[in-house]
Amino acid sequence: MPEEAGPGERLQKVLARLGYGSRRACEELIAAGRVAVNGEPAELGRRVDVENDRLTVDGAPVPSMPGLVHYLLNKPAGVVTTADDPEGRRTVLQLVPAEPRVFPVGRLDADTEGLLILTNDGELAQLLAHPSFGVEKEYLAEVAGVPGPAALRMLRHGVELDDGVTAPARVGMLSPGVLRIVVHEGRNRQVRRMLEAVGHPVQRLVRTRIGPVADGGLAPGRWRALSAREVRALASAATSAGRPRPSAGSRGAGGGPRSGAGRHR
Repeated sequence: MPEEAGPGERLQKVLARLGYGSRRACEELIAAGRVAVNGEPAELGRRVDVENDRLTVDGAPVPSMPGLVHYLLNKPAGVVTTADDPEGRRTVLQLVPAEPRVFPVGRLDADTEGLLILTNDGELAQLLAHPSFGVEKEYLAEVAGVPGPAALRMLRHGVELDDGVTAPARVGMLSPGVLRIVVHEGRNRQVRRMLEAVGHPVQRLVRTRIGPVADGGLAPGRWRALSAREVRALASAATSAGRPRPSAGSRGAGGGPRSGAGRHR
């Protein structure tokens, strides 16, 4: 198909620049019908305006707008997941660059450590934090006592909490009193409440993975930029398995992601 004239960049060039493969590989993505622009299947030769057009590959948003940043932070204990704190405690925003302004995706309570994403990409933030999308989060939990088979079975089948029975969790015992637990809901302090409900309160809780993203080498209090591949993988994880998409949210820093979405763990 001859290339369309007009403003904007060629779609395959944009996708190649964002790491979706060579120009030729991106042309094949388009030809296979896997790329959409503003909800409509794209055709070879399409030109796009990256500031205004909404691009998706296999249903997952393409972070194409200039100025988007995505940080992965290893939150230490005692740091709060808010923009400011009336008690004067350190906040996660003090641990990452001040500009451009970013917002945390979901929350970790002050005592919980581990991985947290901060971004000004409102669309991705909504996908990751929206409770209906169920992106997995993995934790290491040091608990009081040694959970027996009955407690582990309850965690794996669902625990009765005051806001209803939890979805089944994946749970493994790493050593006596140390569990690996994977959940995909976003309830308030869910992991702590689940473990307390089965008689083994948390003594230390560390989030080690968000969807496909993990980083065992990132020291507490340190951050790094997510790679384009990691951002794509996160978006894909949130839109996989045929889940319905939420209504589009803000894509840029205007008001930031819906930072109220997501819950403390």
